[in-house]
Amino acid sequence: MGDNIEGSSGAAQSAQPDVKGQADGFIRRLFSSTKIHATVETPEMVKTSSLPTGDLGNLNSMRLEDVAIPRADITSVAEDISLTDLVAVFKNSGYSRLPVFKDQLDNPVGFIHLKDLALKYGFNGSKIKFSMQDTMRPLLYAPPSMTIGVLLQKMQTDRIHMALVIDEYGGVDGLLTIEDLVETVLGEIIDEHDTEEGVMWFEEAPGVYLAQSRASLTEFEAVLDIGPLADTDDEEVDTLGGLVFMLTGRVPAKGEIVLHPKGVEFEVVDADPRRIKRLRVTRDSVGG
Repeated sequence: MGDNIEGSSGAAQSAQPDVKGQADGFIRRLFSSTKIHATVETPEMVKTSSLPTGDLGNLNSMRLEDVAIPRADITSVAEDISLTDLVAVFKNSGYSRLPVFKDQLDNPVGFIHLKDLALKYGFNGSKIKFSMQDTMRPLLYAPPSMTIGVLLQKMQTDRIHMALVIDEYGGVDGLLTIEDLVETVLGEIIDEHDTEEGVMWFEEAPGVYLAQSRASLTEFEAVLDIGPLADTDDEEVDTLGGLVFMLTGRVPAKGEIVLHPKGVEFEVVDADPRRIKRLRVTRDSVGG
């Protein structure tokens, strides 16, 4: 099964900086600036040639330990989980890939993709007996010191889009997907589950808003019909994400709830170790 392991020591041995996905044109361009100006030959290359290049310096300067989802925030499943419980974890977490472990997270055995599960078993019952072994895919393992460029290239070459960061003792230290790595270089990727590009927020329920962290603070204050949420001295705070960071003094974890003195509740819907991505904002009856 690719990078097969019997225990954490096997994962540690696999976590070596090996420079050797899909053949996505825009990923290839990340590794060679000369290819950006290559002759366009296919419709796919035409579409990717206009993609932003972002900060390509991140490829060789940032290490996995700087950007990985920390161990405490990893959502994983045991290899003996039932199909019903597995579907529930996918539904509640919102993730399309989940790492699979045997007995404990430090003994990973692969990962399972929601698409594979749906194609093989469906969600409305199946006569086929569920088998995790027959459904999961191999994982990549990498040391914290590996640069994001090396791992991104390995993901493309091996066509494995999830990796666990393994520490020197063979324990799981963090997790990364190919989307995490590309976002680090190109900026946040908007997919079909994200708020539509250009729409900074929308009202989920009366007084409850799902907002992107980069939404304008002053414009959102007008929507809530509430006075300034940031101190007048904090002239640099101009987004909702900046406000929440100011209130906590750090990047809060996904699921964390931050209360504002004026009666506004901020729930972190999506975040990574570097930045807040989306927030659920609830206007309390108190404040104004």
